[in-house]
Amino acid sequence: MSERGPATAPSEPSPATPSTTTPAAPLTAARRTGLLVTFILGGLSALPPLSMDMYLPALPEVTNALNSPAATVQLTLTACLAGMALGQLVIGPMSDKWGRRRPLLAGMVVYVLATAICALAPSAELLIGFRLLQGLAGAAAIVIARAVVRDLYDGVEMARFFSTLMLISGTAPIIAPLIGGQVLRFADWRGVFVVLTAVGTVLTLVTWRCLGETLPPERRQTGGVGAALRTMRGLLGDRVFAGYTLAGGFAFAALFAYIAASPFVVQEIYGASPQAFSLLFGLNSIGLIAVGQVNGKLLVGRVSMDKVLAVGLGLITAASAALLLMSAGAFGEVGLVPIAAGLFVLMSAMGVVLPNTNALALMRTPHAAGSASALLGTSSFLVGAVASPLVGIAGEDTAVPMAVVQVACALLSVACFLGMCRPWQNREPAADQPSAERSAERSG
Repeated sequence: MSERGPATAPSEPSPATPSTTTPAAPLTAARRTGLLVTFILGGLSALPPLSMDMYLPALPEVTNALNSPAATVQLTLTACLAGMALGQLVIGPMSDKWGRRRPLLAGMVVYVLATAICALAPSAELLIGFRLLQGLAGAAAIVIARAVVRDLYDGVEMARFFSTLMLISGTAPIIAPLIGGQVLRFADWRGVFVVLTAVGTVLTLVTWRCLGETLPPERRQTGGVGAALRTMRGLLGDRVFAGYTLAGGFAFAALFAYIAASPFVVQEIYGASPQAFSLLFGLNSIGLIAVGQVNGKLLVGRVSMDKVLAVGLGLITAASAALLLMSAGAFGEVGLVPIAAGLFVLMSAMGVVLPNTNALALMRTPHAAGSASALLGTSSFLVGAVASPLVGIAGEDTAVPMAVVQVACALLSVACFLGMCRPWQNREPAADQPSAERSAERSG
């Protein structure tokens, strides 16, 4: 990984970023560690899918071992997801006030302790409670990893780095269920949490030893809870930031709909074996990663990020519309191959949509990256959590609900991008504009 683009020297002028951001000292330390910093941030970004997906193969065993209904055990997933969503709203502003390092390390230590207690939980109720705590603490990894990227990079280099992180963190959903399945060959469900505890411990130690502070004291926010809330209100009041945040959140919801429904759609409706489903899931994830690398290595810096994002949103909309038509029988009875092709296009297009919405939103928030990262992450998790249950609303005999949710999310994402971001306008940096001008832009 070539770290060519610190925040003080973007490779091309950014229309939404002030020219003076991160001081040279922390950037020099980050450059010296180079590839290691990339892997640390990738590991932090991969921790949430590892925490969620590694546990999935163990759900039936947990139901039997704790003598609890399946619906109760499912709440262990919901609790972790809710914790990760809400925890970002707290930890993001904390990192703007106290720096990135201390909240991150504190969150990682609590994550390790909560995960270890999950391995010892004697009842489903206690497991749900500590999964909630695990998610709340694990949120530090997600939100601060993005904020650190904003501290270190700017403009097109930030988008390139997000694409590189996708190469690392994007493999987690592929390998996590496989790791969980292999653990269950040698241990019971508690062994999954033992492995997660070990992963969290190693990541905490490496972060403590090798990741320095990237937000110097002179750039930190002051004030308490009220100031944090005012900062977030100001961010949401920036029409363009809110547009990119919502566009990315609704696109992520379409991805969540795929994750929630694809095991049922591919196996139960179209008759694929579990092995074939695993292969298709892996191919789709590889498509997302590969397109993310094309975005970071070839497109960013040569083509406007807004134009690339527009193409990505167009592909997601077209793919979801095709899936809806096929699942509704508009082309007669179709087999698995056309459905799999539509899902592959939809997933692959996420490789340009997700990193570019993150980068374009964070470009506007150089002095509140933690709060901005929190809003980006929380909106994605919450919208995804709302969209996921809708995919099974019409029962088990049709893939139409999945496609309807994906079409709706894609159209909402496009509407937010066009109606709020208005990429054809020549925007000025939000942080540099006088408040009256910013208000006029937001209202206009």
